[in-house]
Amino acid sequence: MTILQDAPPAAAAPAVRETMTMAAALNRALADALAEDDRVVVFGEDVGALGGVFRITDGLRARFGEERCFDTPLAEAGIVGTAVGMAMNGLRPVVEMQFDAFAYPALEQIVSHVAKMGNRTRGAMRLPIVIRVPYGGGIGGVEHHCDSSEAYYAHTPGLTVVSPATPQDAYALLRAAMRHPDPVVFLEPKKLYWAKGEVDTSITAELGRAVVVRPGSDVTLIAYGTSVPTALAAAEAAGAEGRSVGVVDVRTLAPFDDATVTDAVRATGRAVVVAEAPGFASVAAEIAARVGERCFSYLEAPVRRVTGFDVPYAPPKLEHHYLPDVDRILDAIDTLYPDEA
Repeated sequence: MTILQDAPPAAAAPAVRETMTMAAALNRALADALAEDDRVVVFGEDVGALGGVFRITDGLRARFGEERCFDTPLAEAGIVGTAVGMAMNGLRPVVEMQFDAFAYPALEQIVSHVAKMGNRTRGAMRLPIVIRVPYGGGIGGVEHHCDSSEAYYAHTPGLTVVSPATPQDAYALLRAAMRHPDPVVFLEPKKLYWAKGEVDTSITAELGRAVVVRPGSDVTLIAYGTSVPTALAAAEAAGAEGRSVGVVDVRTLAPFDDATVTDAVRATGRAVVVAEAPGFASVAAEIAARVGERCFSYLEAPVRRVTGFDVPYAPPKLEHHYLPDVDRILDAIDTLYPDEA
């Protein structure tokens, strides 16, 4: 049995502060990790010469060589199984599942081995694997290209599940995930790959921490990933109507930051959870339940959810009807004030 040993860190990459897309921020995070730690390897379908379907790994093979960034066969179970073996032997693999629904053949490896190895060996063998999954809709993709599959991973004990909503968080959270001693499923909202924002590579992030991205005194919107910009737009629109609406970005779905979320809800007494995935048995349902249990005596109205519908993901021309939008969130907020109806 091989136990992961800490290697002496290489010289840290020089910090930068500049405006970049989320895709560029993720690329920078991977490059910095590869430069600083020889144990980090990046692999998956088309991540080498092509640089990935979304170009997240662009230039990494040329810079670090084929042994550090390489292509694999189209075999997701094999990709993750290989990562398990690598991690057991001291490496820190970062694998890419090309699209969200393409990862389903790897679920057996993820659930049975990636998530459970640490517990199975009573902590003697931990697997520092990062599984990157482009997920969610909003890009006009067809079936198998726009699933929100976070509930499968968040439901599985042993996995840390992360979803950034900004380029800054994409960089800082991916760096944190690659330093983590246990497996992380890193869900990348593909609709936001081209969203721009300022990134300071000296800023660190802690896994398992939500953040209040907009304060409010009347209603709290709770969102993650692609839904965060939508929630912020709804909060802005509600403000124009005289309501102070705050937004909490969950960032880490598992483990869940109850303290930050419940503090925000207790301050307003009203909450709406926003997520793209179907609502039944979802992460949004779990968040609503946790808020209801922990904030019951503070709530002025039931916790509402605005989610995707309980159907397979809509065809491209219909996805705007399926995805949560500002109007649906504002309608949910209105239901929290029945006396004004």
